[in-house]
Amino acid sequence: MASGLMLALQPLTGLPGEVLELVQFGPAVGVAVVALVRPSQVRGLLTAGGPRGPRGAVLLSALAIIAVAVAGSLLLHGSVPVRDPNGLVAPFWVVAVAQFVGACGEEIGWRCFLQPLLRTRFGPLGSSVAVGLLWGCWHLQIFAAAPAYAIGFLAATTAMSVLLGLAWERIGAHRLLVAGGFHTLVNLGMLLFLDEESGAVEPMVLFGVAGVLVALPWVLAALRPARTDRLATT
Repeated sequence: MASGLMLALQPLTGLPGEVLELVQFGPAVGVAVVALVRPSQVRGLLTAGGPRGPRGAVLLSALAIIAVAVAGSLLLHGSVPVRDPNGLVAPFWVVAVAQFVGACGEEIGWRCFLQPLLRTRFGPLGSSVAVGLLWGCWHLQIFAAAPAYAIGFLAATTAMSVLLGLAWERIGAHRLLVAGGFHTLVNLGMLLFLDEESGAVEPMVLFGVAGVLVALPWVLAALRPARTDRLATT
């Protein structure tokens, strides 16, 4: 409901979607509403996790996703349509800061609240896949595009959710900043290097494939200790 209201308000503000989309604050509003009813539960979920972890690796993974997608475009066409940062509707630093604020508005709901909430029932991998699919389907506009576009986007959101969910097993403090930074780097990379906003299928498929490839090492690393434990007990 909050997201729908913000979508309706966006045109009235005159704020370009390239800078910030108000709908990104929908998940944050949802968390705030739950906090009014169950403040201790929300507080516990937002502060859960280990004291430290691979924060730098998470941020580098965001850059790797864009790099792999760009490499795919180079292999297919020999060039990449790079957008000039000076040609944006606002100075690049304004866009970057606004994107970070908006990303945090999303991530406090998806990664900092819902994902740890579902983890207690479905485990790290299952909860990550569920949230990734929900996150992708929340972007309703993808279903107005070609099926391959929607599939590519859902593959990307699910893969990124799995990556972050597995990283969260070792990250506690500054989760929101790390998730917001990851989300921002991906969004800025897509804005500058991938023509996905046009509805073109190929960039989105490349984005989905890149997300899966970059998430795969995280999945393998998470499964390795479990396999080692099973071997030790046989």
